[in-house]
Amino acid sequence: MSKTVKDLTAGTAGGIAQVLVGQPFDIVKVRMQTSSAGTYKGMLDCAGQILRNEGPLAFYKGTVPPLLGIGACVSIQFGVLEYTKRFFASQNKSRGVGGPDGTNLLDSQFYLAGVSAGVGNSVISGPVEHIRIRLQTQSVVKPAYVGPFDAVQKIYSAHGIAGIYKGQVVTLWREAVGYGVYFWAYEKLVQREMATKGIKRDQISALNAVLFGAGAGYALWAVIYPIDMIKSRMQTDGFSPSTGQKYKSTLDCVRTVWRTEGIGAFIRGLGPTLIRSPFANGATFLGFEMASRILNNI
Repeated sequence: MSKTVKDLTAGTAGGIAQVLVGQPFDIVKVRMQTSSAGTYKGMLDCAGQILRNEGPLAFYKGTVPPLLGIGACVSIQFGVLEYTKRFFASQNKSRGVGGPDGTNLLDSQFYLAGVSAGVGNSVISGPVEHIRIRLQTQSVVKPAYVGPFDAVQKIYSAHGIAGIYKGQVVTLWREAVGYGVYFWAYEKLVQREMATKGIKRDQISALNAVLFGAGAGYALWAVIYPIDMIKSRMQTDGFSPSTGQKYKSTLDCVRTVWRTEGIGAFIRGLGPTLIRSPFANGATFLGFEMASRILNNI
């Protein structure tokens, strides 16, 4: 099995772990991001209303798209990340820097590897998250879509591929900026652990993989949360003025939210995100690292 295939497979394991752990928190975040001011008193009120009005299974509403799609997204993330790291290591080795094998990458190389992972991931994550958000925010009484495949079919039939990729510009910005920081933070923690204890990567404990993933997750959201809020607004907006479109563009969305709702709107829903982050991101890196170790021993 090639290194790339192993990376993609291990990434899939990390993606599935992320969705199963993080989905209930994500729906609360999305509801708070896309609701008008005053709809919910806070995170617990939002979760309580979902539970009372829609039942416990509502917390996993829209899970099929991310379970399939995020598995693919995280697979691509890690596949591109590891490929780019090997590329930089090869360049370093040829220049006689970065240690004997060139794997002691510069901060800029770790960041660019993360940016590459985010850009590659955005091709899948944009439409996957668009469909998930549509399902998470639609009316319970008169739902527009009966499931993810129905949503894809109806949106594509009415609005074409542009409809499926609605909000893609801001998604690309979020993924590039966010995953640059995300993977840089994780790799720096891993490199520090290896250097401090004089161990190899596969000797890092499962607990530390979780903790480093949690730390990387907080770094990610510290940078991208306002961008993510705009993405959610764009992906729940109407497709045209006749279907309730509020925003003409990403920039218009930023200006409108700032003018009508103030700066507080850009961090609405941050609570469930900060609670979700260590669990979901810790599970992601734990899944990847453990799967990588198994695959590398085959």
